Amino acid sequence: MKKLNEILRDLREDNDIKQETIAKYLGVTQQTYSNYENGHREVPISAVKDLSEFYKVSTDYLLCSDASYLGNIDMNATYIDDITIHDVLYDMQALNDTCRKDLVKYIRFLHQDID
Repeated sequence: MKKLNEILRDLREDNDIKQETIAKYLGVTQQTYSNYENGHREVPISAVKDLSEFYKVSTDYLLCSDASYLGNIDMNATYIDDITIHDVLYDMQALNDTCRKDLVKYIRFLHQDID
């Protein structure tokens, strides 16, 4: 299970945000925020709350009580190249049942290679 500092780094990188931007949002120096991500400094509970609001995830997720977050949830954000998650879902819904089932099987097959 990932630690808070790893989750914060992953969220920031998933959203292509610099440490300076997050530090400014929290009202701390970039060095302080870097210490949060590196695990050299405890993240104050007030910062956990602010970060959950910033990233639109639960505090439970940040504190490892809820592992349901899978990445960026902005449906209109660029997902791959110029394709959004909305585009992907729209295309999936346009498939017939057989093709959707095949797609799900293929995705699960790909996950086997990752795990």
